[in-house]
Amino acid sequence: MAAVETALPERATTPAHRDGNVLRWLTAYTASLVGDSVYFAALAWSAQKVAGPAEVGLVMATGSLPRALLMLGGGVLADRFDPRRVILGSDTLRCLLILAVAAGIALTAPALWILIAVALVFGAVDALFVPAVGALPPRITSPEQLARVTGMRSLSMRLAQIAGPPIGGLAMGLGGPAAAFTVAGLLFALSLPLLLTTRIRPLESRDAARPEPRTARGDLLDGLRYIRRHRLIGPLVAVSAISELGLIGTLNVGMVLLNAERGWGPSGYGWIISGFGAGAAASAALLAIAGWLPRAGLLLAGTLLVSCVGAATIALVPALWLAVVLAAVIGLNAGVLSSLDNALIQTAAEPVYLGRVTSVVMLNVVGVAPLSYPLVGAAIGAWGAAPVFAGCGAFAGLGVVIALTASAVRQAELPRQRPAVRT
Repeated sequence: MAAVETALPERATTPAHRDGNVLRWLTAYTASLVGDSVYFAALAWSAQKVAGPAEVGLVMATGSLPRALLMLGGGVLADRFDPRRVILGSDTLRCLLILAVAAGIALTAPALWILIAVALVFGAVDALFVPAVGALPPRITSPEQLARVTGMRSLSMRLAQIAGPPIGGLAMGLGGPAAAFTVAGLLFALSLPLLLTTRIRPLESRDAARPEPRTARGDLLDGLRYIRRHRLIGPLVAVSAISELGLIGTLNVGMVLLNAERGWGPSGYGWIISGFGAGAAASAALLAIAGWLPRAGLLLAGTLLVSCVGAATIALVPALWLAVVLAAVIGLNAGVLSSLDNALIQTAAEPVYLGRVTSVVMLNVVGVAPLSYPLVGAAIGAWGAAPVFAGCGAFAGLGVVIALTASAVRQAELPRQRPAVRT
């Protein structure tokens, strides 16, 4: 079914958390994210039944390759076509793919090459889904509600991370991997009617001089030039890339090795990750409820600074409970940082470039940040956790320098909601 753009009535006084249109999109997005989480659990479980640990790692990493390679192309598609249509198409493909895998596994034991092929195809479809998701919020709500929608979206991500693995585990316990894949496919299917009933705003450029149609390569280069030349978006993308590269490897790979070094064990690792998750969820709830934070650019730089200091010093704390508290502080500040970065970019970007801008931002997460994983692991093996955590925190601190030296970032503010008009 072709998506039809319909003009939304002016709803500047309706908060996003009471806007039925936003809630339909958010429910669809949450169902899709939970489906993602169940799918990854089913994929890992299926792989370990037919292969060893190394092969399991290969299967789980396979999907990241097409996701990283095709992400920028997905941004071009999101800008060329209605982003809702791209999301509908990608969720439909994921639904059919996963249900077909479920049927195949129910009939016969999965072969390793089939699981690798599924991971590759799923990763390629994800490269279309992610930029379109990032381009859609400005089309379903007003600019002053984007910060609140960003917080609500972050809460959905945390909910999916919490709910997905238990749902996948329950399905596997009842019916094996085939049942888990079926549940994932049905969750993707659930998002489709909700997306079909989500109304979107017609695309309106704030710039009278809109770019002429060109080739896909030309569109991609045009988008990269737009990011580089934009006074606010360019520095924000650079801040995002440096902070991801400096912090993510430390918090993901480094935290595991730090626990092993300190003898805190798997339970200690679980407590630290839970602390980080609780802090990140609290920050998402804060933005979803408040809907606006003052001096957004300076607050972004401040939360990044606290995150960097926290990451640099967490390897020095003497007790597990202190590490958990510090992880919660890092999660709180990193969550505010990420939400502000996304909200500022979405409110500043020309609508015709949003898909490409989102694809570059997400490429930092799925393409650039993982490059630090083997480096962090090797460095901790050679020098220990404390100096590596300190070095990574200092490197991420370069993002603070970029933010504070860019006047557009220092002066950046989120749009404020207009006061309600009484009738």
